[in-house]
Amino acid sequence: RWFDHKGVAPQFPFGHGLSYTDFAYQSLTLNGSDSGGFPVAQVTLKNTGSRAGTEVVQVYVSDLESRVEQVVKELAGFARIELRPGETGTVTIPLDENAFRFYDAEKKQWVLEPGRFEVKAGASSADLPLVKSIEL
Repeated sequence: RWFDHKGVAPQFPFGHGLSYTDFAYQSLTLNGSDSGGFPVAQVTLKNTGSRAGTEVVQVYVSDLESRVEQVVKELAGFARIELRPGETGTVTIPLDENAFRFYDAEKKQWVLEPGRFEVKAGASSADLPLVKSIEL
């Protein structure tokens, strides 16, 4: 969070990992909602390398209209997927109320404000090629 706030690129961003293969992130969809009315993220990716491999798909949320200063993005969920060479797969990551709330120091409680949010998906906090905007 500090690196994002200060505009500093760390050598190894949060969630960074090494693999013996490559993955291409193809699509992010926000389908329907869970029982609480919050979206479910589905991320599709393909193993574009020559070896089988495992990827941890990460989903981050950014509050675009908060009345208080917020972190640039916050980890909202993640899922692990194993893919053979050339195989495509989809992971499902439910986003609950906690993905969209922030702590209001003035009110001394967690708050959920309606507004615009960005949902981002990728391999690490610095590698988020898929982005969708939503309104809550």
